[in-house]
Amino acid sequence: MGWIGESVDSIKSLQIRQVLTQAVSLGMIVTSALIIWKALMCITGSESPVVVVLSESMEPGFKRGDILFLHMNRDPIRAGEIVVFNVDGREIPIVHRVIMVHDRKDTGEVDVLTKGDKNDVDDRLLYVHGQLWLQRHHVMGRAVGFLPYVGWVTIIMTEKPIIKLSPL
Repeated sequence: MGWIGESVDSIKSLQIRQVLTQAVSLGMIVTSALIIWKALMCITGSESPVVVVLSESMEPGFKRGDILFLHMNRDPIRAGEIVVFNVDGREIPIVHRVIMVHDRKDTGEVDVLTKGDKNDVDDRLLYVHGQLWLQRHHVMGRAVGFLPYVGWVTIIMTEKPIIKLSPL
C-alpha cells in the first residue's frame, strides 16, 4: 500500500507542477503583450497604435475588419490623410479621411474636418452638437499601414455573444 500511496502523491505533485508551469507561462505571455503594447505606444506616439476598422464607411480603401497601424507626431495634419479620432461622448474611435483643414491664426494650431470615403456628407453630425472641427487632442493617430481582414477576429469576439468569454 505504501508504494501506491507514494505513486499517487507523485502524480498529484506532478499535476500541481504542470498547473503552476502553465500559470507562469500564461502570466509571461500576458506581461509580454503588455510590454509590447506600451513599447508600440512610445514608438508611434499614439495612445492606440493598432485599431480595427469596424464599419464600411471607408470602403473601398479600407474594409471592415482591416487592422490599421497608427503613428502620431508633431507634423500638422493635412487634407487627404486618414486619421483615427475620438469624439467626446463616444467610446469607439472613428477612422475617416481629413477633407478640410482650418488653420487658426491666433494659436497656429490646425483643426480638421473629416468624412468617410463611402459617406455622402462630412462628419459634423458625428461630432458633439455645435462642434464644427476636430482639434488635435481628438486625433489618436494617422494611418501609416494596414493588414486586410485580420481584425475580423476582434469583430467576431465583440459581436457574437456565443464566442465571448463569460466570467465564471
